[in-house]
Amino acid sequence: MSDHNYDIVVLGGGSAGYAAAIRAMQLGLTAVVIEKDKLGGTCLHRGCVPTKAMLHAAEVAEAVEDGARVGVNLALEGVDGAKIAEFRDGIVAGKFKGLQGLLKAKKIDVVAGEGKLVDATTVEVDGERYVGKHIVLATGSYSRSIPGLEITGNVITSDQALLMDWVPERAVVLGGGVIGLEFASLWRSLGAEVTVIEGLPNLAPAEDAAISKQLERAYKKRGIAFQTSTKFESVTQDEYGVHVTTDKGETIDGDVLLVAIGRGPVTQGIGLEEAGVELDRGFVTVDEHLQTSLKGVYAIGDIVPGLQLAHRSYAHGIFVAEHLAGLEPVLVADVNVPKVTYTEPQIASIGLTEEKAKEQHGADAIKSYEYNLAGNAKSSILGTAGFAKVVRLVDGPVVGIHMIGARVGELIGEAQLIVNWDAYPEDVAPLIHAHPTQNEVLGEAMMAIAGRPLHGI
Repeated sequence: MSDHNYDIVVLGGGSAGYAAAIRAMQLGLTAVVIEKDKLGGTCLHRGCVPTKAMLHAAEVAEAVEDGARVGVNLALEGVDGAKIAEFRDGIVAGKFKGLQGLLKAKKIDVVAGEGKLVDATTVEVDGERYVGKHIVLATGSYSRSIPGLEITGNVITSDQALLMDWVPERAVVLGGGVIGLEFASLWRSLGAEVTVIEGLPNLAPAEDAAISKQLERAYKKRGIAFQTSTKFESVTQDEYGVHVTTDKGETIDGDVLLVAIGRGPVTQGIGLEEAGVELDRGFVTVDEHLQTSLKGVYAIGDIVPGLQLAHRSYAHGIFVAEHLAGLEPVLVADVNVPKVTYTEPQIASIGLTEEKAKEQHGADAIKSYEYNLAGNAKSSILGTAGFAKVVRLVDGPVVGIHMIGARVGELIGEAQLIVNWDAYPEDVAPLIHAHPTQNEVLGEAMMAIAGRPLHGI
């Protein structure tokens, strides 16, 4: 057994892990990335990238349906599931090759194999020891299921859904969060009958209540069925598909049951607890610098409690590398990490919901305003409905921005600057937003809540 020495040993080559290694090398530290599967992790291979490729196919199908409204008569001759899969897989393969080349160009060593934490400075892989002044854990997440619900046959998670080369005619989706909503939207756009089952009272339960209600109206209009405040009981499979029973005594039939109840941390069987790393329900507990209970060992990305988003993982990796290099980076709190749900219509949000803002600051300290997309020319051209909601402290900064409508995910960049820089609406209102763009939505909302509305009331 031989030792390989580095400043930082990164266990996991997903978004968090490779970001940490790249930033470490930029700061003059040596780093190695250990990955048991493929560089890029869940986001590139089983999450963000392939789902958005398929959602683009869905967007194209929706554009055909929208043709008559704008005077372009089109016909959707059919949906080729195999071609969609080929497009999806080609995007992933290209990005994977590019990522491999990026790390090679930056002279970052990549070790293929399943690593196990031995102690505060050592990770072992296939009999080889990788020793670092610091260890960074970035092992990512997996698709969770309900205890006793076996993922087999046509009972699938997003992992299996992203390997499909066919589109179901009927789909049952268990979970009304981001993953479930995106697949429901995708499959409906491609012609499937979809039913979403959600245990909580609303779809998109983590979003502002006004956003959830607007999404539910949009889903009803699109013909996506959903049952909220409904619990899954059981499922059977036969040659006709899946048969899902709920706690209300109803049976819902489909070709597939997508289990989309969230993702769990990959922390078991890799030596963490044996080495002295404390876990809480499988997640790694960390301090304000993302250091674990084992001094010198850090944890980043999906294994740290909170949002499980690729861009949060990038930020974690950069933060830890800069901290270990002796800089004083600032970690953005989860509440101020931008979120986008790529449904039709899209949801984009950052900061406190109105409910949370009132809890933290008191109802009398909060003011909110909703600017309807009907007042925005570009949104009318696109044929979308929705709004942008701004939550501010009375005579204080903006603490939350919540949007729903086609393409509003593209507006989250300015929204996150407003919230994270503690901008007052009065600061943003004088700025010029190009016309006609959807970006004007934020400008109009800021003018209105600052008391100087132009096209708003």
